[in-house]
Amino acid sequence: MTLIEARGLCVQHGAATVLKGVNFAIRPGEIVTVVGPNGSGKSTLIRALIGLEPAAEGEVIRRVGLGIGYVPQRLHIDAALPMTVGRFLSLPRRVPFDEAEAALVRTGVPGLRDRQMAGLSGGQLQRVLLARALLARPEILILDEPTQGLDQPGIAAFYHLIEEVRAETGVAVLMVSHDLHVVMSASDRVICLNGHVCCEGAPHVVSAAPEYRALFGFGTGGALALYRHVHDHDHDHGDDHAHHGHDHAHRHEDEHA
Repeated sequence: MTLIEARGLCVQHGAATVLKGVNFAIRPGEIVTVVGPNGSGKSTLIRALIGLEPAAEGEVIRRVGLGIGYVPQRLHIDAALPMTVGRFLSLPRRVPFDEAEAALVRTGVPGLRDRQMAGLSGGQLQRVLLARALLARPEILILDEPTQGLDQPGIAAFYHLIEEVRAETGVAVLMVSHDLHVVMSASDRVICLNGHVCCEGAPHVVSAAPEYRALFGFGTGGALALYRHVHDHDHDHGDDHAHHGHDHAHRHEDEHA
């Protein structure tokens, strides 16, 4: 079963073709991460999937009634606009106090309900945005560079939170990320994008692909070190060719390379 799918998707901005011939699908319960250099069309792809960008060619197919939770790349809050976290969580529909508080607890920011949105740190804001997305009980979470501006511990903690939420709820996750050092451990499948899909597959497959290594400036001399790691949970969602399972590839840059 497919939740959302792109078939031959092309998106243009004026005369410029931003995406061309993109094909992929997201299935229930999997974590898929899109990586690519700046200008590769990552955010455009996300916007096309949720209906904010029209397709010049091809199509986006969403399962009928699909519940989507969206966490944008950034949210600009006017400091002069009074908006508490609780009020923000109740947009566009009112959310009961206990539901709002439970969502904030789940995303690791309890007690923020009466705080002003404009006064939140970057990490707090991202977790509030995630809490709001989860309140809709989505079948898929779509996150556009959700860790932008966070420090390394904050990035690792956020990805760990996403994995926990997926394990607890079974929600599928589609993320755009530039955090190559952790994306391999947080994903079941990686899509490498540069205006088109350069390569796609399990993390250890993509990280070894010549297209991926060329795109991110890795030579063949071992700047990309991989090790196998055994998880205590199973990511196998019945897709044999995606190489889901207990083994994940983690990427570590050799600082001395």
